[in-house]
Amino acid sequence: MTSSENHLSEPSESPQLRAFAPLCSVFRRFLKSRDLKYTQERADVLDAIITRDGAFEAEELLFDLRKRGHDVSKATIYRTIRLLLDAGIITQSLFDAKQSHYELIYGREPRDCMVCMKTGRRVEFSSPELVALRDRICRELGWQAIGHRFQIFAVSPAPHEQSIDHADGA
Repeated sequence: MTSSENHLSEPSESPQLRAFAPLCSVFRRFLKSRDLKYTQERADVLDAIITRDGAFEAEELLFDLRKRGHDVSKATIYRTIRLLLDAGIITQSLFDAKQSHYELIYGREPRDCMVCMKTGRRVEFSSPELVALRDRICRELGWQAIGHRFQIFAVSPAPHEQSIDHADGA
């Protein structure tokens, strides 16, 4: 380990942060395969993503990091997000025409969703049938499933008919 790697803080003990070590290793290997360095700024961005629950925008991530005292640029956020997308650690979801949203997927249970094209309302659900289909397709093609995302773009019922914000697949 180089001296520059020694100063990188790798949190420990809390449940979200126990995930940091394996994700950190995955990200390090990915960066090394591209002859890129694992910097403190990239570590901070990854840590901030791991501690979030659900989808986030790049601007929210930038605000959160700066609020926590990290000196990180908008360019660093966007470049690191691109690398995390390429590494398969996060996924990009477009919920509206204005802003991209991202979500941590590596090592997490799939979070499938429906998005209303009129209101932007997002309803998450899980489906064992989708997981089984994903696994069967991967098995048939000789691939190993790591995760997936499934989004349905639709128009939700009128507001007075809406009563469920999150479905549990039951």
